[in-house]
Amino acid sequence: MDPDELEDEELEEIRRYEDFTTIDWIQDSILERKRRLRHARTSYIPRSPGLRGFGMISTAWAHVRKGMNAGQTWFVLSIVGVCIGLNAAIVSIVSEWLSDIKMGYCSDGWWLNQQFCCWEIEGEEVDGCDSWHSWSHVTLARWVIFVLFASVFSFIASHLVRSLAKYAAGSGISEIKCILAGFVMQGFLGFATFFIKSITLPLVIASGLSVGKEGPSVHVACCIGSLVAGLFDNFRRSQSKMREIVTAASAAGVAVAFGSPIGGVLFSIEEMSHTFSIRTMWRSVFCALVATFTLSAMNPFRTGKLVLFQVTYDRDWHFFEIIFFVILGIFGGLYGAFVIKFNLQVAAFRRNHLANHGVAEAVTLATLTAIIGYFNRFLRMDMTSSMAILFKECEGGGSVFDLCQSSAQWRISNSLLLATIIRVGFVVITYGCKVPAGIFVPSMAIGATFGRMVGIVVKAMYTAYPHSGIFKFCAPDVPCITPGTYAFLGAAAALSGVMRITVTVVVIMFELTGALTYILPTMIVLLVTKAVGDFLGTNGIADEMIRFNGFPFLEKEDHVYNVTVSTVMIKDLNTLSETGMRVKDVESLLSSTNVKGFPIVSADGSLTLLGYIDRSEIRYVLERARKNRGRLANTPCLFTARHQEVDDIDLAPPVHEDDEPEEYFAPTTAGEGIQFWPWVNKTPMTVSPEVPLEIVMQIFKRMGPRTILVEDHGVLSGLVTVKDVLKFIATEKPDHRPSWDERGGLDGLLEEVWTWANGKLSRILHWSRRVLRRR
Repeated sequence: MDPDELEDEELEEIRRYEDFTTIDWIQDSILERKRRLRHARTSYIPRSPGLRGFGMISTAWAHVRKGMNAGQTWFVLSIVGVCIGLNAAIVSIVSEWLSDIKMGYCSDGWWLNQQFCCWEIEGEEVDGCDSWHSWSHVTLARWVIFVLFASVFSFIASHLVRSLAKYAAGSGISEIKCILAGFVMQGFLGFATFFIKSITLPLVIASGLSVGKEGPSVHVACCIGSLVAGLFDNFRRSQSKMREIVTAASAAGVAVAFGSPIGGVLFSIEEMSHTFSIRTMWRSVFCALVATFTLSAMNPFRTGKLVLFQVTYDRDWHFFEIIFFVILGIFGGLYGAFVIKFNLQVAAFRRNHLANHGVAEAVTLATLTAIIGYFNRFLRMDMTSSMAILFKECEGGGSVFDLCQSSAQWRISNSLLLATIIRVGFVVITYGCKVPAGIFVPSMAIGATFGRMVGIVVKAMYTAYPHSGIFKFCAPDVPCITPGTYAFLGAAAALSGVMRITVTVVVIMFELTGALTYILPTMIVLLVTKAVGDFLGTNGIADEMIRFNGFPFLEKEDHVYNVTVSTVMIKDLNTLSETGMRVKDVESLLSSTNVKGFPIVSADGSLTLLGYIDRSEIRYVLERARKNRGRLANTPCLFTARHQEVDDIDLAPPVHEDDEPEEYFAPTTAGEGIQFWPWVNKTPMTVSPEVPLEIVMQIFKRMGPRTILVEDHGVLSGLVTVKDVLKFIATEKPDHRPSWDERGGLDGLLEEVWTWANGKLSRILHWSRRVLRRR
């Protein structure tokens, strides 16, 4: 490629989207429209009267090209879905093998995990077979080897992340939400991030850290979508088209993580994207379907299941169990509030004291988790395998680890309670460390252990008092209580409590079980979880991490602030005059400010708004002009067109093309200057100063402008961005409902309850005294 073309491409990248800025979706859609019209104009073949049938051929060719462009999107989605399914299958297979290699090896083949090594033994969970050999018959030696494997796996993973791809750490869902909203993070969806995260994810899961692979799977899926779409010019040049592919890929990532294609689409709607069109929904459904079909064809577990903890239930539930379902819902809400509150404190400590010690932190956490967790069977196992056991019915081969033995029920309950408490502590301190780390499966595992414990207790109550009135609806010849369903509902409650999503969890759980009868209990549990979370004033952990990292992101929920945009807007603006400015004046303004754009105002001093131009556009034009002209210090700058009868489609700056007329950059006659006006947005988004702040926030969320100008009868009054809105909300907090932390946490809640009870008691005593006096 010619060096000048390379330079032009670099300048074009500078002009378009800079790192850690926000995309102006309105401007992007305008450029996409002009590009589409220019493409239609250049691809049109005029009819020639001298050639018969040539007009028919040109029309047919136009339809063929239109069909090819329309089919390209579905072709890209198919490739993305297949790649996501293949990646998910490989990660699952490698994770299972690495998790089992800590305990022993298969003499028939070192590449076989315990399940495949002991394939001839009935049951999905076996303690071993003749072909499977433990590393040692001495308990202490097995424990030491277990801890060493965990430490080595965590060291390799954290070292690769720190050395090669820093963005591979964490879950990635918070950042993807911001990217879909228009926040640019160069390299976050790049090949290095995808490759390193795919390699290190099985290592992290096998190390035993209290993190999951479902959240990182969404990040990996979005990387695949971005990389595949980037191979095609139509998607690489349009950020709106790229956003559709990344959104569909996020749905496919959740689909393969849980074996739930519809749940993945709902997750994208409920959690990931502000705006979700019908077209994007169908593309997400198609991509999730292809990914799920590919994973099913790979059959990574050789059981026909898409995920290891997929289960089916044959028995129905009873209405008296709603009392215990409510308990599970309360636990989910409390768990979410507790984990989010203290994990943010751990994240602040990590930022201040452990920022340069990511590898040491990960190895320490993995070693500590292995040392403690080895002696609890529910902590020693892989979390997905643990949930597969806890979800099962006792009569369906689920009596593993004495879970269904009445003689061992209290010992098992104590073990489950201890596993719940320890896992909660490890999740709080582990989520957010510098390795690929999700919180979906750890939360579900915590809910499963707690729910199974509740189910065992309820079953023990029924066994001890079978003729009690509460159990009178139980059939005598059918097991009344199914503890596995309590584990299933507890997992749903914990996941909903920490992520603050409801409908998605209901559908995911339904697709995991295929049991229509348990949709109502799941909804009851999740509504109670949501009510507890709303009462405690907690947001989802993804939203809290966005706020903690300071990303420019507006919440989906609408709030009433009772202020106008004039209260929030910036009034001291740096503007450009339509005429009278020279290159040295513009360069001086660029060097003395760091704003992302400048309003164009009239030269008569009346501040009449004429347009808006981005900082990157000015830099681009100046660089091109300097390359063609040389020294430009005293060259005039023109921000308005001399002749208004021009075609804006022809003058629109094309993206990644080198066909800009050179007369825009180099003066041709005396008195003329550099023409910036083809890059000026002549119709920027504007509002009146009296517009409520809530309307401006809706414009930001639904239409996606980078900047909104405030004008009063055509006169520029101010400017507002998303960051200005977030700064106002964070500092002023008008009519803001106190959060859980602002109310003093648990101590504040107890104090409120005590004050309320004390007031009520005082009133009752006062009323009693009055009654006694009257008597």
